[in-house]
Amino acid sequence: METQKFNYDNNIVRAFLYATIVFGLVGFLLGLSAALMLFYPELPEFLFGTDDTTIQSLRSGNIQGLINTQGAMGFGRIRMLHTSAVIFAFVCNSFFCGAYYSMQRLLKTRMYSDILSWIHFWSWQLMIVAVVITFLMGINTSKEYAEHEWPIDILITFSWVIFGINMFGTIAKRRVRHLYVAIWFYIATWIAVAMLHIFNNLEVPLSFTSWKSYSVYAGVKDALVQWWYGHNAVAFVLTTPVLGLMYYFMPKAAQRPVFSYKLSIIHFWSLIFVYLWAGPHHLQYTALPAWAQAVGTGFSIMLIAPSWGGMLNGLLTLRGAWDKVRENPILKFFVVAITCYGMATFEGPLLATKSLNKIGHYTDWVIGHVHLGALGWNGFMAFGVVYYLIPIMWRTPLWSKKLANWHFWLGTLGIIFYAVPMYISGFTQGLMWKQFNPDGTLLWKNWLDTVTAIIPYFKMRFLGGLLYLSGAILMVINVIKTVRSGSFQKNVPAEAPALADIGTARKEGEGVHLWLERTPKLLSILAFITVAIGGLIEIVPTLSLKQSVPTITAVKPYTPLELEGRDLYVREGCNSCHSQMIRPFRDEIVRFEGKNGQYSKAGEFIYDRPFLWGSKRTGPDLHREGGRNPDSWHFKHMYNPRITSAGSIMPRFPWLITNQLDRTQMVAKMRLMKNVFDVPYSKAEIDSAGQWADNQSKAIVQRIYSEATDVKDQMEKEKMAKGASYVPLEQREIVAMIAYLQRLGTDIKTTQIQTASAE
Repeated sequence: METQKFNYDNNIVRAFLYATIVFGLVGFLLGLSAALMLFYPELPEFLFGTDDTTIQSLRSGNIQGLINTQGAMGFGRIRMLHTSAVIFAFVCNSFFCGAYYSMQRLLKTRMYSDILSWIHFWSWQLMIVAVVITFLMGINTSKEYAEHEWPIDILITFSWVIFGINMFGTIAKRRVRHLYVAIWFYIATWIAVAMLHIFNNLEVPLSFTSWKSYSVYAGVKDALVQWWYGHNAVAFVLTTPVLGLMYYFMPKAAQRPVFSYKLSIIHFWSLIFVYLWAGPHHLQYTALPAWAQAVGTGFSIMLIAPSWGGMLNGLLTLRGAWDKVRENPILKFFVVAITCYGMATFEGPLLATKSLNKIGHYTDWVIGHVHLGALGWNGFMAFGVVYYLIPIMWRTPLWSKKLANWHFWLGTLGIIFYAVPMYISGFTQGLMWKQFNPDGTLLWKNWLDTVTAIIPYFKMRFLGGLLYLSGAILMVINVIKTVRSGSFQKNVPAEAPALADIGTARKEGEGVHLWLERTPKLLSILAFITVAIGGLIEIVPTLSLKQSVPTITAVKPYTPLELEGRDLYVREGCNSCHSQMIRPFRDEIVRFEGKNGQYSKAGEFIYDRPFLWGSKRTGPDLHREGGRNPDSWHFKHMYNPRITSAGSIMPRFPWLITNQLDRTQMVAKMRLMKNVFDVPYSKAEIDSAGQWADNQSKAIVQRIYSEATDVKDQMEKEKMAKGASYVPLEQREIVAMIAYLQRLGTDIKTTQIQTASAE
């Protein structure tokens, strides 16, 4: 058969490789900044100015600089920007880099369309830049790993569809009959991410000229869909695509075939089937229906088998080649990456069991677990791919193997110094929260007791992050030196015989999977069914049956001012540190609500769009915050938490006190809630929303002034100084925030609980 000549496109691979390196550094720096603020919350004050004379600052005596930032350097915003940068910018770019390189070689063809390749590249980078700008401005949805607002969600969808067209088009014109295992994982990744992204990010914009939107799901239903997405974002953004890279680059670097073809088949199909069922394990002991929690636990434990099957398939590929690991830094990175994958995928199912979940959930144990996977599995696989591709694409040896080894050891030490302190910190938190005195009172009543106990571990975690970043900087130096000494080839000549058309029907004696491997359409359809079935069985009953969320008659919609305050709470990323979910544990009920208090009920969240249950407690749970502290306490706490709570690591929010509340969309928000989501606001309530908000804000300010005369005096001085430009306290953002915080948990606290029939 005549051999056809063609060229591989290295240009697009280079673009994604550079993006991986740049955004990797950005993500690591953001993570380091967030880690620093957990034991040095005054960092924004140091950088921008403060009126606190006890704190060193570049602009001492002037808090206006901090106010002018409008919270851009707030922990809540930096944390969500860090997670998004690492997931969507670093890991996704590394996947695209490896996928564009490996697909062409595995399929013996150039990508389907160079134009689509570049549209994909630039649309993805544009999305990342838009995320940076909007998150720093406080424009977000608060939904973990999916905080992007609706225009960015559309851009992600567009870019992902372009990638899919290009990938499937390339598969269609391949010159290799059977698809290699890496391609299976790429296909499953594309299908699952498309499904997860679309269903989790169904939201209704306030208007098509506004960035603000509200989730179509509320409360418990929103929580289930979000963690179906959140857990499977870990599965199909951080795991399956990287497994595809492992199946290509590990054998290439080791110059050995994959250990077991049969194990690859079992690994692939069992992994993509089981993963989609495990999401509810993030919601153990919450208001989620018990059956969904049980299903999540069961499938999480089953997940150990396919995960470890993949780990063993990767490590055993090195059989007979372990001597190469000693000399080859690429293999070092891959071996530790796969080992971290095995450790994380064993630990995750353990945390899904109820016995350990009640200790580990909401603690730093989860943070350590996540970063073992992110730093070890995702980071080290990306570094290994970079070190593999640079010498090949620039046709020169790596500038310094010694520097690459230094990177490896600094990175490994960084992982250890990050993960181990977080494990100790998590165990400390989980156990301290649950300890009682013999008389039945909490041993550690003050939340700050548990915070101050773990500060040393926060500092050790920061050191680990610093080591990890230092290694990445060495990689950048090595890459620059290698690139400068080499010669890049945009188009790599290749040749292969054309693929003969033998039809799609299964041949006599042909194995079922061999047949699937040469029929991409059927393989893709089966992969979609396998991926979708778990989500359908878990989510559809919860969304469709009203009985799954009984209505509590005492629970009423938020007032206009409270709705505005809730949006401010989301804007500032407060749910990064505070949960709103009191689990049915004696210690949580006593700590957050008193002896005769109530744990959180599903019916309390029916007006919450989005849900705000959180995944980490740096600060205390707030679901029963209403009425616990006076309004003036909240005012001072937001201005400077260390005034009201000595030793607090909460950041300051002085701009909430100076900013005028934007009420221009308040009525539109109420109309959207009523018309789209059937929230029972009456026409009279909507028409009088302004007066309703005025009355509530006046009552709050009167209480603040009566409780704290110093605040009243300060406002009088400000009024005298500013004259006509003075904005009354009643019209400022802080009042809306206080209104929301004082509402939390009060519906069933002050009224007899009655559950309406859910017909």
